[in-house]
Amino acid sequence: MPDRLNGTRWGGCQRRIGLTGGIATGKSSVGRLLAQRGLPVLDADVFAREALAPGSAGARAVLARHGALVRTMTQPAADSDSLDVIDRGALGRIVFTDPAERLWLEQLVHPLVRARFNSELERLASAPLVVLMIPLLFEAGLEELCSEVWLVDCDEQQQLQRLMARDGLSEADARARIAAQWPLARKRELADRLIDNRRSPEELALQVNQAVGRT
Repeated sequence: MPDRLNGTRWGGCQRRIGLTGGIATGKSSVGRLLAQRGLPVLDADVFAREALAPGSAGARAVLARHGALVRTMTQPAADSDSLDVIDRGALGRIVFTDPAERLWLEQLVHPLVRARFNSELERLASAPLVVLMIPLLFEAGLEELCSEVWLVDCDEQQQLQRLMARDGLSEADARARIAAQWPLARKRELADRLIDNRRSPEELALQVNQAVGRT
């Protein structure tokens, strides 16, 4: 039997699709296909960026910890003061090479993201279907928010090449970011449905349509 740590699923009437995968496997592509169908898509990455937005409590905590290493300045508008802004690239270089710093950041951001999911799900309580796009769904133990979990899957070498091309990373940096998440092999055992993103966009769209319709 698959290892189903954190395996409890949402048991309410609303259908909640937990959309996850490894970095650069194609979650955003699947999320766009679902949004094009008119489905509400709640994106954990968007909520995480909000949690570290200029002037937020999360941003102040990061800047207090890392200071000039991650600070960049915005130009002040005519009617406002300048704000210290986090250089997300610099922060990424810290947390993807230091597990202790990555854990600290996750402990700061994850509760804020979870609170945003809770408030959005309450707002969308009457919607028959909601998509929760969560890259670290298994790592953060958020399956309990979802009635089913879809894993956007591809070969590990495809994942590496896509990440390097997308973010302009060296192979070493790309491998470090992939290693910060659970391996795809482990996530495959925990998912309820695999969305295969090894081939064409047309085939991906067909799979998504079938999965939404459960055909």
